[in-house]
Amino acid sequence: MSSLEERDVGVAAAPGSSSAGLGVGAVGVAVEAVAGVAAMQEEVAIRREGPEPDPDEPPKKRVKLPEGEAGKLEERLYSVLCCTVCLDLPKASVYQCTNGHLMCTGCFIHLLADSRLKEEQATCPNCRCEISKNLCCRNLAVEKAVSELPTECTFCLKQFPRSSLERHQKEECQDRVTQCKYKRIGCPWQGPFHELPAHESECSHPTKTGTELMGILGEMDQSHRRDMQLYNSIFSLLCYEKIGFTEVQFRPYRTDDFITRLYYETPRFTVLNQTWVLKARVNDSERNPNLSCKRTLSFQLILKSKVNSVLECSFLLLKGPYDDVWIKPVIHHHSFSNDTNETDYVPLPISDSVECNKLLAAKNINLRLFIFQVQK
Repeated sequence: MSSLEERDVGVAAAPGSSSAGLGVGAVGVAVEAVAGVAAMQEEVAIRREGPEPDPDEPPKKRVKLPEGEAGKLEERLYSVLCCTVCLDLPKASVYQCTNGHLMCTGCFIHLLADSRLKEEQATCPNCRCEISKNLCCRNLAVEKAVSELPTECTFCLKQFPRSSLERHQKEECQDRVTQCKYKRIGCPWQGPFHELPAHESECSHPTKTGTELMGILGEMDQSHRRDMQLYNSIFSLLCYEKIGFTEVQFRPYRTDDFITRLYYETPRFTVLNQTWVLKARVNDSERNPNLSCKRTLSFQLILKSKVNSVLECSFLLLKGPYDDVWIKPVIHHHSFSNDTNETDYVPLPISDSVECNKLLAAKNINLRLFIFQVQK
């Protein structure tokens, strides 16, 4: 009977508001509240740190976070579009091998020239596939992409697209280096463009006396006279009675000596009823010209015919009809005889090593030779 009474009392007390029942309910609510706060904090932490990556997620959906400055888009494009040889962004044409590796024009021509000097097949420095002017082609998409990449103006240090940088530096930049308009009368001033009006308003050269200006103009005329002397000499040679010219083609050869040396020679050709040969050498017969970045060409004219009297001749070399190598004409003179049938080696007047590499990169060097016979 006591157990039944206790059961009835427990049942009756359950819906009541006794102190024991209230304590148990408060503890339950508190536990639920703490659990809810912990869940919210965990959710906030997950939102801040991002969701944990799923190992089964495709790689293309993962976001690669940038790592400092190297994470910039421009920096990544620089490493993708740069030349594989010099590791610099191309400034002009871009060539690619059959596997797509990029080379700027200068490095591409340099590789072809090196292969000619070594008598080897030119190869891509990345994949070692064969490269040549026939196998490689220009990559116009890369050229256009590089032209849109930002670069820094060397004068004002502002960023501009590469395609508009040249026009900005020549015409628009206020910090570009310019010269005074009175330079023609001897003013040596050079400075930023924005300082030009202030300088010209205070320049002392417009107020110089006529005697002072005559001395300055005399030096300028002397320099101009030297330039005109060459062209006047060429015009005088064109008045000679006997003038001959021909297209010459240099081909590479190597000596049969113990220490072989590279040289270039043309087949025999006939000009002015005489037989001639042209020889050329790289860096004055340097042992390994491929180890040098600076390259020059020198040539000599050899008379192969036998002559009865001394043959006074003037001669000069110019670029071939379809070549893009710039050669400044220089007139040479020599008295040919059976004993002195060879001229000294004289430098081929090209501007720099880049122009020389253009010639060396070709299978054959094509030039035009003029010979003028002096009448006694």
